[in-house]
Amino acid sequence: MITIAETDLVVHPLCLGSNIFGSNTDEAQSHAVMDAYFGHGGNFIDTADMYNQWVEGHVGGESETIIGSWMNARGNRDAMVIATKVSKMDRRPGLSAKNIFAACEESLNRLQTDYIDLYYSHDDDLTVSLEETLGAYAQLIAEGKVRYIAASNFTPARLRESIKFSEDNSVPAYVAVQDLYNLVDRTKYEGEMSQAVADLGITNIPFYGIARGFLTGKYRAGVTEVDSKRAAGAREYASDKNFAVLAVMDEVAKAHNASLAAIALAWLRAQPTVSVPIASARTVEQVHEIIQIVDLTHDEVEKLNAVSA
Repeated sequence: MITIAETDLVVHPLCLGSNIFGSNTDEAQSHAVMDAYFGHGGNFIDTADMYNQWVEGHVGGESETIIGSWMNARGNRDAMVIATKVSKMDRRPGLSAKNIFAACEESLNRLQTDYIDLYYSHDDDLTVSLEETLGAYAQLIAEGKVRYIAASNFTPARLRESIKFSEDNSVPAYVAVQDLYNLVDRTKYEGEMSQAVADLGITNIPFYGIARGFLTGKYRAGVTEVDSKRAAGAREYASDKNFAVLAVMDEVAKAHNASLAAIALAWLRAQPTVSVPIASARTVEQVHEIIQIVDLTHDEVEKLNAVSA
């Protein structure tokens, strides 16, 4: 288990993503996936109020509702660490205090809980002062409705500014970021953002840890059909360079008798500013692929670094 820096949240080394709950997986399938994850000792689930409003006929909140029904049925809320987010839901946009308070109540109701362990600003909102946004979070924390706050999709400069404001004004600060980062998509995070995270002493809990499924190895040169509802997104990574990454991953996976997904997530854990990567699963079998914890050697990490640079 891992303790997230600046918190007392003790979590499994894999955070289960739930953006497909209610879309690619129905409620029964989602419950089965969470049962399998929990059965392996998993206790950290990531969601957002806007999941999955992009699906025709959906309005957002479906993922939270499914997680809430599962925790209620299993009676295991106290054993779980739940992260959700505010600001990108069509009906609840932005980071005004009024919106944060309303969105939080709605998320609590859907999750069937009275507190959120980690509450993210899902996107920055430059139209609202830091004083208002962080003051709202401070109130929610004081009321026991939120334990910690974090940021997603911020610029490095804005992250630094936000945390400095918290320190200068003695209000709760963001303890983590959730930014896109994986073995075949490194440039958006590495550099200024990773340096900011390191300087601030916080951590990245990255999403798309297996690159929308590309790093499972199902997508190879010459393979035209893959049984996955995420196939179109994963194929965006199809390139000679990334196929070369898969070839090196094959060697490493064989040495550890592990899935390629497990190797991709192990590489993320080996990065100094990453604590717990996020990956989602549509089936119980996919849970078994992502849940294996592998310790890569220094040479293996360097080989993967070199081929993916």
